[in-house]
Amino acid sequence: MLAASPAQAQREDQGLQLGCANDYFRLCAGVDPNSDDAERCMNRNRKRLSPECRAAIGDYDRRTGSKSMPDN
Repeated sequence: MLAASPAQAQREDQGLQLGCANDYFRLCAGVDPNSDDAERCMNRNRKRLSPECRAAIGDYDRRTGSKSMPDN
């Protein structure tokens, strides 16, 4: 189980908001950001995330001690 998904955490974390907003709109346009579908969309597209979003997720994970995205 994920400690906090990027989609879920993005609603609460400014670093993720800034780092992943473009990816969210590029990859998950039309998906309600407050839904479980947003988490699934970001996870499904994790290999297509920009370096900025990946860095924001890594920073979030280091700050919170979590693992936001599965490795595969």
